[in-house]
Amino acid sequence: MIDTIEKEENIISEEEAAQYDRQIRLWGLDAQKRLRGSRVLLVGLRGLGAEVAKNLILAGVKGLTLLDHEQVTEESRRAQFLIPVDADGQNQAQASLERAQLLNPMVEVKADTDAVGSKPDDFFFQFDAVCLTRCSKDLMVRVDQLCASRNIKVFCGDVFGYHGYMFSDLGQEHHYVEEKPKVVKGSNEANDGPEAKKPKVDPNETTMVKKTVSFCSFKAALEVDWTNEKAKNNLKRIPVDYFLLQVLLKFRTDKGRDPQPDSFAEDSQLLLQIRDDVLETMGLSSELLPNTFVRFTRPRLGVSQVDRVEQNGTECRLF
Repeated sequence: MIDTIEKEENIISEEEAAQYDRQIRLWGLDAQKRLRGSRVLLVGLRGLGAEVAKNLILAGVKGLTLLDHEQVTEESRRAQFLIPVDADGQNQAQASLERAQLLNPMVEVKADTDAVGSKPDDFFFQFDAVCLTRCSKDLMVRVDQLCASRNIKVFCGDVFGYHGYMFSDLGQEHHYVEEKPKVVKGSNEANDGPEAKKPKVDPNETTMVKKTVSFCSFKAALEVDWTNEKAKNNLKRIPVDYFLLQVLLKFRTDKGRDPQPDSFAEDSQLLLQIRDDVLETMGLSSELLPNTFVRFTRPRLGVSQVDRVEQNGTECRLF
């Protein structure tokens, strides 16, 4: 859960207790109080962003700011469930606001129509956590570094066709508690045999174990030196999706957009060239990422395909 400085009266009302009863039973009252005191920034209101917004609002954070400078199109409207059907041409964050707020009136939901790249550094310091979707690599590196200096939690994620990723930076020392079954020591009586002396797990009792984990920065996660001997030895354990992400983020930087169905032939050639360049820069072979990856990096259905399906009498929506 998000660690926050308690700035307000930390008492759960009867109404909140009833609203969040199920999740309080799941992760406890203290965790719900921390959620209740947290303000979150969410950047990007396409399919993934809308799903994250829904989950945060239903979880009961203090406040959620929806930030997106793009306008609603037929494609973006079909990709998520918060935008009304008559909102084409409106700002995506503003168009998502009403339905988002209706999910939970106890959460303060705001819309910001600015471009995230135009925001000054201190804008991000008002939040306890920042969630970034549909952002460039350079922007995510910048925001992650800013937030790390103030112990603000950062989450990045995206969906590219059939591929997706998620990154989290919870700080150099993130403390958490893990619930584990209680271990009962074995008996020392001689006539009980050696098996009785072994520790046993009591499934009916649990104990809370405090742990600490260290997270690396977004920049460090992407800029691994693969010429290093230790990194080379770990190469077989690295999912190929890690290198695919590098290619897709480079494509976004170069083209200012993601691969699209209506430019599939052109985008495929560019993706293959970027793959060769990226892996060569890393000192790795292009064979690490087979050519077939390009077929799965575009949206499953384009707007034109959806329209054709609907004209044949079958309703289809992208979610």
